[in-house]
Order: sequence, then structure tokens, then C-alpha cells
Amino acid sequence: MTTQESRYDALGEATLGELAQALRGALIRPGDPPYDDARSIWNGAHDRRPALIVRCRGVADVLKTVEFARSEGLPLAVRGGGHSIPGFSTVDDGIVLDLSPMNGVRVDPGRRTVTAQGGCLWSDVDAETQAMGLAVTGGLVSTTGIAGFTLGGGIGWLVRRCGLTCDNLVGADIVTADGRYLHAAEDENPELLWALRGGGGNFGVVTSFELRVHDVGPTVFAGLVFYRGEDVERVLQGFRTATSGAPDELSMALNMTTAPPAPFLPEEVHGKPIIAVLGVWSGRPEDGDAATRPFRELAPVVVDLFGPMPYATMQTMLDPLYPRGMWNYFRSAFFDDLDDATAGPLAGAYARVPNSVSELHIHHLGGAMGRVPADATAFGTRDRDYILNVVARSGDADGYPAAIEWARAATEALGPDAAAYVNFTGEASEERVRASYPKDTYERLVAVKDRYDPTNLFRLNQNIRPSAAH
Repeated sequence: MTTQESRYDALGEATLGELAQALRGALIRPGDPPYDDARSIWNGAHDRRPALIVRCRGVADVLKTVEFARSEGLPLAVRGGGHSIPGFSTVDDGIVLDLSPMNGVRVDPGRRTVTAQGGCLWSDVDAETQAMGLAVTGGLVSTTGIAGFTLGGGIGWLVRRCGLTCDNLVGADIVTADGRYLHAAEDENPELLWALRGGGGNFGVVTSFELRVHDVGPTVFAGLVFYRGEDVERVLQGFRTATSGAPDELSMALNMTTAPPAPFLPEEVHGKPIIAVLGVWSGRPEDGDAATRPFRELAPVVVDLFGPMPYATMQTMLDPLYPRGMWNYFRSAFFDDLDDATAGPLAGAYARVPNSVSELHIHHLGGAMGRVPADATAFGTRDRDYILNVVARSGDADGYPAAIEWARAATEALGPDAAAYVNFTGEASEERVRASYPKDTYERLVAVKDRYDPTNLFRLNQNIRPSAAH
């Protein structure tokens, strides 16, 4: 008998039956037909077997599940979109609180807000907000859940114009470890709202998010332009120059990757090193060609796919490149300048890429994100112009350790003390969590954790440990 089976059996059929009767949603147990599908998550590197999965249909289900996990001493994993890179969306021998059925979205154009339940994906939010020509900074892949993305910060195509997603969080409903259902806003539990703006899922289960929205689209000027990998140093130098004068309406990224066998790329580059420069101009579409032109003349062009398009199309453009089931490990580091001291190590890491599906992303930051006061939110790093996101992947276990080793070396080459981004941290690591926040911010987060989760029930995350656990 496995540990997982023995823990499940120890719960007792009567206890489980009572829980099932109390829920509007579904209680899924080992052996139930939906179990294998329900336990799987986007990152194929994590194959875990929960004792129970609760698909919550409302706040009452969340309250009952949190109470059950606490009273039975079960580890609790909270799942929004299920894209957690370290696998926090699932757990062995514990309970998964699955918010995916809670995906309602309501836009209030008058108040210029959108209220979205905790199980929403960015595709859900974008569909509703774009119907009214509104948007908030969202994930670069539309299947990403809004919950973890927002709570960890939220860097997307509107970050320079609209700020981080968490900067636009004006209210949240949350179930805390002791079973309270609270609202966090500037005038109600403000310290909790501060912590939710970048402090991750440490403080409870957020059942709905109220976000400020902005006039965006429905048409933007966006897309990708490709350069040959052999021109990497020239492209990096040009990217630095072009970003130095970029207006807030322009958010750009650079992806050092391998050319996929896509029909929009010439066959002669398929499978070879290639650099994609991509981004969104969210100002007047007619101004987009001139605004993006400096990024589309960095070196001899392989193909230029920039042009007017629906914002919602750009939000889904990268989806096919990040399918469910691949083994993923991400690593991140903020840095100041794309100068020779930085570009050299990045080009070197690109030359050592372990396989055709691993990549190096550089996202230009600043703008509205950089103008938010450092102590206004829990998000840790605003004074850097760039972030490196290392996407290390493999199709299965074969080659995965080598990809992880490569990713770690790539970020460490920027300096051992480089600040990290919790949403792009591939393992549970207290060291990396502490590297994500300034010392005063981290201590303030611990104080909020002490107040709302002193026993660390919500520990399957980039964990801010309460004082009692130190």
C-alpha cells in the first residue's frame, strides 16, 4: 500500500461522503474516472497523486475545502490555471483545491474595472474586456491563470503602459487559513491588499480579483520580426539602443530560440538558431509602424510579421509554442543594462542552449511599472530596465536535468545576487524567494503572513514562512 493510498483510506468513507454532500462542486478521488485528467497540470515535469481533488463551484466550496484540509492535516494545493512551474498546483497525498469551474468575468465600463473569479484564464478576461475596448496587463500565453500571475506580479504586453497586473489590483475576495471570508481593498484590510500585490499565494485563496482596466484595442500594432542567430550580438546591441527611447505604449521582448518548422519561416532556417523580437504598440494603430520600426531594422531580416491586429490575437499568438505536457523549468533575473558586460554572457548562454525548445527571453520593463513607488506593493523589483526569463524545457525526462543546469548557469552569469521574479522561479527555494524581495519588503510580508496564516497552511507556493516556522 502506498503512502497516498494509506492517507486516503485513513480519511474514512463517512468523512469523505460528508464532504461530498456539502459541496456544490465535484469531489474527485483516486480511482474515479476523471482522476487522472483532474490531477494533471500544464507542466509535465510534475506527476503527482493527490489524495483528493475538489473542483469548487463557489466560495462556499472553497470555505469547506480549506476547513477540511486544516482539520484533517492535509497539505493543500490551490490551483487556478495550473501553470505553476514548480508544480504548486498539485500535491502528493494531499488535497487540490481546483478553482477552474469558477471562471466568471464581469466588466464595469463605468467604474473601469473587471471582476474575475479565481479560476479564470487570461483568455476569459481578454474576451470580456476586449468586447468593450478595455484591457489590463495579462499573461503572454492565454491559457495562463489570472490568479498566480496577478499575485506574483504580472509582466505582459501592457506592462510599460499600464503597469504590472498587481499594480491594477484594486480589490480581492479571499478565504484565509482560519476560514474567514474577507475583502481586501485600500479602505478594507489594506495591508492584506498590499501583500496580495506581488506576495504570491501565501495569504489565502483569492476567489475573485477586481482589476483596473484601460482603453486598449481592439486593434493594436503588434507581431514578430525574426533575425538569424548568428547576428545575436548585433541584435542585442540594437535592442538596447531601441529600448532606450521607447515610449510607454511600446512593450518589447527578445527571444533567443530555435526556428520551429512554421510555415511563416523559410525552410532554410528551420531547426537553426533564430532571434524573434516581438511586442505590442498599444497607442494609435496608425502610429505603430513608426514606433516599432527601430526594432525591425536591427540586422538583416528573415521575416517581418508586424502589423495591425486584434489585441486578443496577439494574446494567443504564442499559445502553440507552449503546449501542455512538456517538462518546464523557468529561471529569472532582473538586470540594469544590456551592455557588453551583460550581452556577452547572454550570447554565450544562447550558444550553449541544450535543445531546440529551450529559450532565453529578455523583456524590456520600465514605463508605468517603474513609476510605482517601491513600497506601494509587495512586488520586489522596479528599478531594473530588463528581465531575463530562461525557459528550459524538454519533451520528457530525457535531457531535463541538463536543461535545468543550463538555466541556472544562464541567470548566475548575470551575477549571483541578481533579483528574481517569483512567477519565473522553477523550484521551491527560500533563497530565491528572499532574492525576489528587498529585506524590508520581505519582513513586512512575514508580518502579514503571521496575521493571516501563522501555521503556514498555504505553503505550496514561493513561500513566505511565518515567524513560527523560522
